[in-house]
Parts: sequence; structure tokens; C-alpha cells
Amino acid sequence: MLATYTKGENTMADLTAVNQGSTALRPIKVSLLETLRMIRQSYRQPLEHAQDMQQRYGNAVMQRIGRQSYVNLYGADAHRLALVNEGQIFSNKKAWDMIIGRVFPNGLMLRDGDDHRYHRRLMQAGFKNPVLQGYLADMGPQVHAAVEAWEFKPGGSLLAYPLFKRMTLDMAATIFLGMELGGDAHKISRAFEATVAASMPRVPLAIPGTILWRGIRARHYMCRYFQQQIKRKREGQGNDMFSLLCRATDEEGNQYTDEEVVDHMIFLMMAAHDTTTSALTSMTYALAQHTEWQDQLRKEALAIGKDALSYHDLERMPQTEWVMKEALRMYPPLSSLPKYSLKSFDFEGSTIPAGAMVVTYPIHTHYMEQYWSNPTRFDPERFSDERAEQKTHAYCWVPFSGGAHMCIGLHFAIMQIKLVMFEMLRRYRWTVPDTYRMPVQQSPISKPRDGLPIYLDALPPRAIPARS
Repeated sequence: MLATYTKGENTMADLTAVNQGSTALRPIKVSLLETLRMIRQSYRQPLEHAQDMQQRYGNAVMQRIGRQSYVNLYGADAHRLALVNEGQIFSNKKAWDMIIGRVFPNGLMLRDGDDHRYHRRLMQAGFKNPVLQGYLADMGPQVHAAVEAWEFKPGGSLLAYPLFKRMTLDMAATIFLGMELGGDAHKISRAFEATVAASMPRVPLAIPGTILWRGIRARHYMCRYFQQQIKRKREGQGNDMFSLLCRATDEEGNQYTDEEVVDHMIFLMMAAHDTTTSALTSMTYALAQHTEWQDQLRKEALAIGKDALSYHDLERMPQTEWVMKEALRMYPPLSSLPKYSLKSFDFEGSTIPAGAMVVTYPIHTHYMEQYWSNPTRFDPERFSDERAEQKTHAYCWVPFSGGAHMCIGLHFAIMQIKLVMFEMLRRYRWTVPDTYRMPVQQSPISKPRDGLPIYLDALPPRAIPARS
């Protein structure tokens, strides 16, 4: 049961690890009914939940379920504490193992300290500028063909989210795995979707027929498939991510083991496609609501004067990046960021114990008036050089996490999003009804419950430069 108290005095054990004058944070005391309401709200409405908890209890709130303590910390200073992680107070691995460890074990996000730094350094081989330029050249024709092939009647609707999900999965298969579409790529994509669906199951039991059971079986299929490819990838000269990780070495010539390659590839597939799908969907919704911004971005895309983006053309799309950042502010793919406290620590005069699940909330910080002017308003210009509201605090905008665990694929994601938007803006105009509001499912990742139906109209051919 969840208990709740006010701040109490430090125990003698706590006093050895905290600053003089701080007080031990105590769990809050609520009824079982209120406990269930809080759990439900934290899953379904994380922004409202965090705002309510912060207003009622302050920036540090402890809850207890059984023997496990859960601590919510609010504000940009909380993100800085957890993400910078001075003194290695927190463990990413212990937190994420409890959440997705059964289907995504040993991914980069599920590692700590020196182990994390070693694996991240090797993985950088797949995200260097020359490699990203190669990815862009490969993705361009694929995105163009996918967007061009969308089927709809004039003025008719189609669901944006599944379109983006299929597109990003197909790109992950070709760019990350070096696979041709169809055949094995289709089987891998289906297995991968089952694994992602099992990442945060409502029934956390691997009983035959359950989502978790299907996800674990799908992971085993992917592991077997990737294992069979590793020898060929190590010996080849491919430039896909799978090949690069197979051949990556450190200064002493050490390589990833076969098992590590497989773990990283499965995790990267999830991180690369799920978060990008979420961002593209939120951005598409925002532009459907605010068609004046859609028109502005279309002018920016057409002003490039090319039918295909080069790597250097990405810098010529600053307003597209503003809109992307604003969509990520309003709809961050991950509404919360969990850590596990390895040591007791102080936060704003309260001592939080070791052994707690410590959660910070990007979605809450992204709506705080302390950092953002009129935060409920869609206002991409807040990210312009003149206003730069994201610089109010180094950790007030954290859709890509931060610190040592800053998303390693950040630049790849921005490149991918700009590429898709470039093709969409030049080919279509899209809207949603004035009364429509996208129903958002925030957990485990932000996405529309209804798939986001958008109404599409093809632009006149004269607005679309011929593709060479």
C-alpha cells in the first residue's frame, strides 16, 4: 500500500550522508482508493498528475508501495541532479531493468558508469558525421517513395501514426540492419513490434498468450536471426549500423561480443523508431492545427530549391527545427525519466534515501511558467535565436534526456524528421477538424490513441520540383 507522511527528522544513519539542516523525506499518507487513483493518473495523465502532486506536496514527493520507495522530483534542477549524476548517486540500469529489462536487456540506456562510457564510445562509430551523411543519402529515396505512395481520396483522411511507424521501421531495417525491404525485413519488423508492445505490459507475467510472453518469444527470434548474421557483418565492408557495430574497436582493439552486438541492435531499433515516430506524429498534429506554420515551413522547404536534401541543406531548415522542438516540448516521447538511488542524497533541503526509484518529469518541466512564456500555447518562435527560452535553464527542455545518457542518436533523429517533413510539405497540405484534439497515450511512449486521422490534399505539381 502507498503510504504518505510529512517531512520528518533525520535518523542517525541518515545524518552521516546528508547536509546539516536537511530533513529526511517521508512517504505521504493516503488511502488505498487515493493510491489507486494516483497510479491510474500517473499512467494516463502524467502532466496533470505531476502538476497536482507538485502543487500539493512540493518539489520532492515520496510514495511507498510495499517495501519499494518511489520519489518524484520536479523542476529543471531535479533534471540536472539526476542527469548530471555527480558522484554516481543514481543507476540507470537498476531503474530501467525493472521496467524493460526482460525484453531490452543491456541496451545502452541500461548501463552505468565506466561500462556505459565504454559501450557508448564504441557505438559512436555509427553516429559520426560521414556516416550520418551516408544514412541521409540512403534514406532520401526511401522516404520520397513512401510519402509519394500514400493512398487517399482527395480531401480524404488517413491515419498518420501507423504510416510513420511503418516508415521508420522500414528505415531502421535498411539503414541500421542493411536489409532489403520485404521477406526477412518484414518478419523482423513484426517481431520487433511485438517486443516493443511487451516493454511495459499491464499484466507483467510471461504466461502463454500474454503480450509479455509474445514479446519475449519475438526477442528470441530476433536474437537468433542477428546471431546468424554477425560473422558475415564482421567480415564485410557494409556501412549499415549493424556492420559498423560488428567491426567497431576501441583504442586497444577490443570489440563488442556477439551478445553485446545483438543487445545493442535490438535496443537501437526500438530507440530509433519509436521516439522518431512519436515526434513525427506530434509535429504533424501541431502543423495540422496551425496551418499558418505549415505554410511557413513549406516556403522554407521549397526555398531550398532541390528535389532531394543534402546533409548541408539540413541547416537551411531552422524553422522546421523550431516546430520540431516545440512539438517535443509539448509532447515529449518519454513523459518521465526513472533512476534508482544508490546512495542517499539531498534535494532542496530534503534527504532522499538509497534504494528508491527516483522519477523526474520532462512533461511537467516543459509546462512550467518559471521557464516558458505561456507554456500551453503552441509557439515555435520560443526556440528562435532571439528568444531561446530553452536556455532559461540548461535542463528545462529534456526530450532527449541529458548528461552522460543524452540520446546518442539525437542528430540522426533530427535529420530523419527534417527529411520526412521536407517530403510531406512539398507534396501535401494536411489538416484536422477545428474541434479535434489528439487523444494522447503518454505511457510507455507518447502516441495518439486514435492513430491521428489527418485530412490530406495533394499540392499542384508545380509546387513540387521534379525529382532527378
